[in-house]
Amino acid sequence: MSFDREWATEKATVAMRLNQVDNTGGGTPAKGSADYVVEDDDLGDVGHAAYGLFSGLEPAGKHATAASESAGSSLTGDGLASGAALTEVTRTWDTQVKTLLQACAHISNHLAHTQRSNKAEDVWIAAQLRSVGTPAEGLPGTDGSVPASQIDRYFR
Repeated sequence: MSFDREWATEKATVAMRLNQVDNTGGGTPAKGSADYVVEDDDLGDVGHAAYGLFSGLEPAGKHATAASESAGSSLTGDGLASGAALTEVTRTWDTQVKTLLQACAHISNHLAHTQRSNKAEDVWIAAQLRSVGTPAEGLPGTDGSVPASQIDRYFR
């Protein structure tokens, strides 16, 4: 593909993207960047907080389970309807605690995976750009630069 044709294609693509941008000025990313940026430290902090919640919720969420079940059984044995209600509340609470524990574990694990995945992808992109940008002796058009069409495919 010739430079003029590649340039015209890139200009048309950018013009189409710009025409779809909201003119209200809202949603501008921080630091004037056009990309959404999340630092590894941010992911680590959120993942650590989720793990901390997971670790503390297990004992804290279940500390009254045995006493509540015992009270529910005792009240039911005495013929009181509140015993069955207390037993049902205890079961519902236990289900909710387990669900929240699973959510915390999922968040923590997902963020840890995201950190590893992003680092691996950054290493791959850097290696690809180094190999594409290296001049090869005797080959026409290898001046060490990366054409726009090739750069774009590394950042999708």
